[in-house]
Amino acid sequence: MPRRRTSKSATARRDQDLVDPEWVAKLSDRSLEEARGAVEEAQKDTPFVRTIDLAHQQAGRDFYAQIRAPFELYALVRLLRPKHVVEAGVSSGVSSAYFLKALNQNHFGTLHSIDLPTRQKGATFREKEDSPVALPPGKSSGWAVPPHLRAGWDLRIGPSQELLPSLVSELDQVDLFLHDSLHTFEHATFEFTTVDPKMPSHGVLLADNTAWLGGALDRFAASKGVRALYRRGMDLGGFRKP
Repeated sequence: MPRRRTSKSATARRDQDLVDPEWVAKLSDRSLEEARGAVEEAQKDTPFVRTIDLAHQQAGRDFYAQIRAPFELYALVRLLRPKHVVEAGVSSGVSSAYFLKALNQNHFGTLHSIDLPTRQKGATFREKEDSPVALPPGKSSGWAVPPHLRAGWDLRIGPSQELLPSLVSELDQVDLFLHDSLHTFEHATFEFTTVDPKMPSHGVLLADNTAWLGGALDRFAASKGVRALYRRGMDLGGFRKP
């Protein structure tokens, strides 16, 4: 599950990366002003950003692969007010933390997460031998998620191929889905087709690291009669179901 690495300061990297409220506005079908407000709400909570950065540093992860658009994920949840958010791929839990924070602010909705963890092989991280998302010794999936956000979090450990169909069958709808697990055309397509029957009109489907998906997101979006939209400067994309 390769992802981009953060710089030594994840906070500095996020300050340098241009956020994309226009992308949020299009996916949520809300005004640009509303999208900017929701993104800025996440940006201004610097203690929360520092808490997640500190968790990585304390685990010996000055460099760690994680999603680089947490503010946009937060904004989408704030604007869409989903009942059920589903993500496949957790690792340290940066995306999970921002999903949970937004749901907490909404006072509504549940995050359902699936992760098949990869573990670090030795006591210290070795770039040439370990996956960039390998769990540090003694850590479990979502280890960077602040404890106060964990209540009510539905975190399931195991292969998406086994867990996602059963999870989806339990839910009446999937309002927002994020693919960030095994990045192959076949696996991404499996996840998209699994959640699609429960995704209502105007639900949002997202995928990270789409450069490794062989066009799976674009093809699936086209099958729905829409075009995938990509976050500025990244291969994080998604579409709003018509």
